[in-house]
Amino acid sequence: MSEAIEILTSASLWAAVLRIATPLIFGVLGALLCERAGVLNLGIEGIMTAGAMVGWLAVYWGADLWTGLLLAVMAGMLTGLLHALLTVSLGLSQHVSGLGITLFASALSYYLYRLWVVVGDLPPTITAFTPLHIPVLSDLPFVGEVLFSQMAPTYLALVSVGVVAWVLARTPLGLALRMTGENPHAVEAQGLNPLALRIGAVVAGSGLMALGGAFLTMATFNSFFPSLVQGRGWICIALVIFASWRPGKALLGALLFAFFDAFQLRLQTVVDGVPYQLFLMAPFVLSIVALVLVARRARVPEALMQPYRRGER
Repeated sequence: MSEAIEILTSASLWAAVLRIATPLIFGVLGALLCERAGVLNLGIEGIMTAGAMVGWLAVYWGADLWTGLLLAVMAGMLTGLLHALLTVSLGLSQHVSGLGITLFASALSYYLYRLWVVVGDLPPTITAFTPLHIPVLSDLPFVGEVLFSQMAPTYLALVSVGVVAWVLARTPLGLALRMTGENPHAVEAQGLNPLALRIGAVVAGSGLMALGGAFLTMATFNSFFPSLVQGRGWICIALVIFASWRPGKALLGALLFAFFDAFQLRLQTVVDGVPYQLFLMAPFVLSIVALVLVARRARVPEALMQPYRRGER
């Protein structure tokens, strides 16, 4: 018990929570944008994998880290455009298209990696993002290590939460996106194009998802390998429901899952006689419990997963 309390009061735990939450924040924001416009994007796992590979490969070939992030976003947006064309323009099943995108993007990423990168006994690596040192602030006890010694993409993720929340709640574009997810015919009656809004939301959301994947290869790790994403995309889909499609609650959900994950990793070192698989399973079980408790009160966008065809009622 004393060891658990010691872990909970350590700054390293809470610093790890922010670090682990970063790819989830990007992913859940991207999924939230898609779904607020009425499109379910189950391609998130593949999009994150594509972003991870493209960003890492760009840096491996000599680009700087920020250029790698930008190229990862572009790869995610291109993959998202394919999903949008299939589901929005052609009106195909969002479930089938999303799963197809996941399989296609993941397999293509692995194939191109093996085609273009010579892999020896150890996977090749890059020089990844390192924690920033902010004068004075980083030297503060506890708070400095938790909040002011993170990597730059983590701060970008936190800023993205505020930007997405502001766009959705305070701008005409956000209102149009939200209405597209509720009643696209009302949006059309206002002279706007629901199809273009949905495509734009999916493309932008997929770019954010790819950022989450790129963080894994360019900050958390410094190499690319097939099992890199490890189901984080599916967790993001669940977190959108947990968040009731609100950016602020999405941040809370990402931090909650990251806390469970960071805590179980540290518990493994102080608790003996318990199979490590139980610790690995704990974050997912606790997240499912939290999702069940919250999901019953969640209000789903009315037009989510409903194909829109101009002129139909």
